[in-house]
Amino acid sequence: MDSTTEPFDVVIAGCGPTGATLAAELRLHGVRVIVLEQDTEPASSVRIVGLHIRSLELMAMRGLLDRLRAHGRQRPAGGFFAAIPKPAPPDLDSAHAYLLGIPQPVVVRLLEEHAIDLGAEVRRGAAVVDFEQDDQGVTVELADGERLRARYLVGCDGGRSAVRKLSGVGFPGEPSRTETLMGEMAATAPPTEIAAKVAEVGETHRPFWLRPFGEGVYSVVVPAAGVGDRATPPTLDDFRQQLRAVAGTDFGVHSPRWLSRFGDATRLAERYRVGRVLLAGDAAHIHPPLGGQGLNLGVQDAFNLGWKLAGRIRGWAPAPLLDTYEAERRPVAEAVLDNTRAQQELTSRGPGPGAVRRLLTELMDLGEVNRHLIGKITAIDLRYDFGEGPDLLGRRLRDIDVAQGRLYDRLHRGRGLLLDRTGRLTADGWAGRVDHLADPAAALDVPAILLRPDGYVAWAGDDQRDLDGHLARWFGSPLR
Repeated sequence: MDSTTEPFDVVIAGCGPTGATLAAELRLHGVRVIVLEQDTEPASSVRIVGLHIRSLELMAMRGLLDRLRAHGRQRPAGGFFAAIPKPAPPDLDSAHAYLLGIPQPVVVRLLEEHAIDLGAEVRRGAAVVDFEQDDQGVTVELADGERLRARYLVGCDGGRSAVRKLSGVGFPGEPSRTETLMGEMAATAPPTEIAAKVAEVGETHRPFWLRPFGEGVYSVVVPAAGVGDRATPPTLDDFRQQLRAVAGTDFGVHSPRWLSRFGDATRLAERYRVGRVLLAGDAAHIHPPLGGQGLNLGVQDAFNLGWKLAGRIRGWAPAPLLDTYEAERRPVAEAVLDNTRAQQELTSRGPGPGAVRRLLTELMDLGEVNRHLIGKITAIDLRYDFGEGPDLLGRRLRDIDVAQGRLYDRLHRGRGLLLDRTGRLTADGWAGRVDHLADPAAALDVPAILLRPDGYVAWAGDDQRDLDGHLARWFGSPLR
């Protein structure tokens, strides 16, 4: 087939968590979007992933959290950094201060269903093999010869991204040096025996742990040296073999929930945008899964990009707005890559890494250190550089009580929000892009704030002229 189909606004390559989230965010603004997934069927491997605090908050902003929570298990928000077993800090300042463990296929299915419910088209068995872009848009060629026309193309197609490679974007970093087995399974050995052996072996072998989830189920991590290769999925016998080699016992592991193997490759795309082609999720950054940040980082990319790209397509966004996607998100990815590098060193063998790990374990008994590291892993301490202003500027705002409900319930439609305690400010010139909530009782330390659709504070104050300038910066010229 050589014909070009009727144009879309956006073609998204890849229907994982990032691609599905982005599709839904675009549909909230009426953008015509198609998601292309090269796999004909959803992934069957039932790997458990963790949604961290900031991702949970974003899901709550779109009314999705209850749907996800029904399929997951809540766990304490502690012990993430290099698997050092420290409790969750008490001052996480969130209504969702926990980890939600949930099967990855369920996350993808729920996010895909949400995008489809909003009007996105999802096509499976459709692989992007080439594209051409010009001043008006992008022509995308599929493996079967079909050509799709769109105004933008977004690569959410994973670490081996075809879109990134076709764009000529470099992906520098470090190749994988070590391989690790990771999974969840039951164990028959007594918990006290497991804990003692893990403590003993953990002094000389990294990464290695069996962390209890309750009901006899453990998260198991063990070096994969000498077990097949990454092209072949690991088996329970592989885990038993490696546990015996490292610990002298396989702890009676059985009944696996999911099994996987990963390397420690760490790479970051040199650019997130080439003209009308953009990258998000693993297509833009890969790193070891230490701290469980990968899926969360990609989903948060999508929340940052969606409303900005929609604004350009709908014609109201200022020209520089789309450039803020890379300016804001690439430094975040750099920071995540750095903290996973640090965690990788802390789980390495040798007296040096062991000594540093013991020192950090002691330091994490200090509340401020533990809180800082958890804030880094869960992205709740992220602050974008929006210029001079109060400390709140550029930060997330927690879900607070507001008139007739909760703050996040006011963000379901993906618009900005002026939360006004003064009762004399207005965003009338930006109707349809920014909602206005006058609430003198709102739990704020400032007179008023302007929230972006992704929940970050874009302005704080009480001056209408100053507010108008920031409304124009983030939401374009006012309507006449």
